[in-house]
Amino acid sequence: MQTLQELIEAAKAWHDQDPDAETRAELEALIASSDEHKLRDRFSTRLSFGTAGLRGEIGAGPNRMNRVLVAQSAAGLGQFLVEHAGASATVAVGFDGRKNSQIFAQDSAQILAGFGIKVYLFNQMCPTPMLAFAVKHLELSGGVMVTASHNPPQDNGYKVYLGGVNGGSQIIEPDDKAIAERIAQAAANHSFDSFARGKVFEMLGDEIRADYQNATISLLDGKTVDAASKQPVQTKFVYTPMHGVGWATAHQLFIAAGLPELIAVESQVEPDATFATVKFPNPEEPGALDEAMRTANSQLAGNRFGLIIANDPDADRLAVAVPDGNAEHGWRRLTGDQLGLILADAMAARAKAAGRHGALASSIVSSSALAKVAAHYDLDYRETLTGFKWISKVPNLIFGFEEALGYCVDPNQVPDKDGLSAALVIAQLACDLEAKGKTITDHLADLGSIYGHFATGQISIRVTDLAKISELMARLRSTPPKQIAGFEASYSDLLHPLDSSENAGEATGQPALPPTDALRFDLHFNPANAGRVIVRPSGTEPKLKCYLQAVGDSAANAEGNLAELRAAMTTILA
Repeated sequence: MQTLQELIEAAKAWHDQDPDAETRAELEALIASSDEHKLRDRFSTRLSFGTAGLRGEIGAGPNRMNRVLVAQSAAGLGQFLVEHAGASATVAVGFDGRKNSQIFAQDSAQILAGFGIKVYLFNQMCPTPMLAFAVKHLELSGGVMVTASHNPPQDNGYKVYLGGVNGGSQIIEPDDKAIAERIAQAAANHSFDSFARGKVFEMLGDEIRADYQNATISLLDGKTVDAASKQPVQTKFVYTPMHGVGWATAHQLFIAAGLPELIAVESQVEPDATFATVKFPNPEEPGALDEAMRTANSQLAGNRFGLIIANDPDADRLAVAVPDGNAEHGWRRLTGDQLGLILADAMAARAKAAGRHGALASSIVSSSALAKVAAHYDLDYRETLTGFKWISKVPNLIFGFEEALGYCVDPNQVPDKDGLSAALVIAQLACDLEAKGKTITDHLADLGSIYGHFATGQISIRVTDLAKISELMARLRSTPPKQIAGFEASYSDLLHPLDSSENAGEATGQPALPPTDALRFDLHFNPANAGRVIVRPSGTEPKLKCYLQAVGDSAANAEGNLAELRAAMTTILA
């Protein structure tokens, strides 16, 4: 363990190369006060680079997001791209509206260009799906998106995509480890000012935005709403980008598609790195849609065909809320699994009508109702580990989703989750349903009649001591419950998937999943449908997550079973 003096020396060395006055001042105060706890928190380790890239709190030192750490990361990525793509290496760099995103992107572009890589730099902030689109559309070697997605305001991050055999999707093993090794080498051998830098970039602007818009509108198969004669009278959409970057793109998409123009949540429409009107800029969080609901109650009072559409700050996730007189504020947010079912059925129906065969895919913690949709349309079904880095790599993917509001409706053009294209699809579906006198709520009930009644939920335990998560996982492994809420439970440890015939693929007919730190309990509700509980540590936050799925003979019965599962697992995890 480093002594206090060693921590102070490390802080001084970092300070001397740090170009940011704010983080230099932070270090000066910590050095002057000899604050061992805060120094150790910043200098005893570093933010680890993995399949999610980097993500963490903005601040000084190797365990924070800052210009020095970003420069080291860009150099490591640059070295990796040159080794794999040689002199023809190309990369796109995008950024969102968070604090320091633009300067992190500019530093990255300069250092990547210093390796002789051709760099395409967005000329202004952009949604994450547009960066993913650019990597695929321009057939680039890689891409960098500076964003912390829906993390708290004090965070930022660094997401990496690779072209070639990766198809423009997010990195997975072993590429993440190879890049991490080169980042470590860059950090050991260079100071911030010693990296070679280039200053010639190709700027990405109106043309790539137009290409993305045209590609996304093509999802509608030429079906648009004629504003002059066919525009639904009642279907209206209140939209919030949650202080992020989605508004400009979403607004233009809806206009270009001929859909009803979005009604903006004015207090949240402009990018704001402080996220002034939300405690946590994640549409899954309680209260996150309150501003949108207030706008909807003002603009759509009594309109049963109205919807609230929300993107998270980098616009790669989508939330939808429907009118519900029994809910607080009169609106109910659909769960990620409910919206996933609606979109899966829509995209599967389009694929069948077009004569396409392929696969539907979802993560292990998402509703297994997707398997029923695939069977209904005679499509393949694949279950993957959590994260679109896995979902996007499923061969012949038609649609993929994860319960955390992530949806891929256009895998051939955006091999990642995309909250903007998904919003367009759900909006057109809402318009089509109105022509039949139905709402999204009615449609969801119809789908339940076809595929069965599934209810899903989540228990999230946030900790300050990460050891608590390890202790809980170890306890469940040593004494797994044989029954949960009175239902027989079959236990599988996904850290050792080949020990289970189901996880090895013998029962599902699909390849075995790679090992992952998760525990699965399959519950025997009835012969036709199985419930499920999965417990795993969060990959991006200090949380233990417990994913619940119940089934029932009706929607109400399924919800009742879910409540029993929640109560039982709350006790088990206590």
